[in-house]
Amino acid sequence: MDKFPLLQDGRPAGELTAEREGLYTWFSARCPLPETGLWCAWAVGDRGELRLGVLEPEGTQGSIRRRFSGRLTAPLGRLLRGEIRPAGAKEPEIWEPAPAPDQLFRAPWLRQRLKGVQGARVRREGETRYLALPYDKAKPFPLTTLFCFARLRRIGQDAYVVYAFDGQDRPVF
Repeated sequence: MDKFPLLQDGRPAGELTAEREGLYTWFSARCPLPETGLWCAWAVGDRGELRLGVLEPEGTQGSIRRRFSGRLTAPLGRLLRGEIRPAGAKEPEIWEPAPAPDQLFRAPWLRQRLKGVQGARVRREGETRYLALPYDKAKPFPLTTLFCFARLRRIGQDAYVVYAFDGQDRPVF
């Protein structure tokens, strides 16, 4: 059984345990409930997040114990921590690896600039495609020509530069 911190807004709130059992993983979370309302527990990994479900109130405490298949836990990557969030919180963004980001686009100028880029991630939201390129302040800025369209952010524990594109490969603010 592995133990991880359970956080609320970045502060310790309780404990998350994960226990492998064959092709499944059992998750257990327990913490004092921060306030009235419904709270969800999440498992957070270095590549994604998994909603475990609503904490069951037991007096001032909340807890949950759920089992998930390897197919559902694999996108998490390496488990880092648990989190509790209000039940109405927005669903997490799912970023997929993009081993050949140049192949995602038709525009020759964009394909040329993305050729050979390593560590890229991609996700779609409606007609918008988001491309996340690893960011290291000691290296040249990724896609310098689109600097004004860039947004710096973290995905998991890593820093990325995120660009949004429409269906015609045009950058979107």
